[in-house]
Amino acid sequence: MQKITPFLWFDGRAEEAARFYTSIFKNSKITSVNPMTVAFELEGQPFIALNGGPQFKFTEAVSFFVSCETQAEIDYFWEKLADGGQLQQCGWLKDKFGLSWQIVPPILGDLLGDPDPAKSQRVLQAMLQMVKLDIQKLKDAHAGN
Repeated sequence: MQKITPFLWFDGRAEEAARFYTSIFKNSKITSVNPMTVAFELEGQPFIALNGGPQFKFTEAVSFFVSCETQAEIDYFWEKLADGGQLQQCGWLKDKFGLSWQIVPPILGDLLGDPDPAKSQRVLQAMLQMVKLDIQKLKDAHAGN
């Protein structure tokens, strides 16, 4: 058994959420369903979804980071996870259940961490203007284009 497993509280929609997430991530499955909880895996990471009530809501204080190597991956996860949700700035979105996701290319960290402060500042300014991240625009900002 996994030592640490994210445990997510849904307002009576745990199975719907688990089916939504497992339909998006390719290496995923639902492992058990009972009236109170649904256990599932996304890319090998186990999760438990609770059929709680309306008492607690998700906030941006907790989010899931999806590392995307290509723009096609960013576009795919952005489209699927944002369906019925709310778009936010800098690669963040809330899905239709209110759970926050960051859809981010690993290259962003490299570009922001450039030792040349002018380059990293241009990348930061470009990112702050984006909702969904655009790898080419980030690279262009880094290069000064």
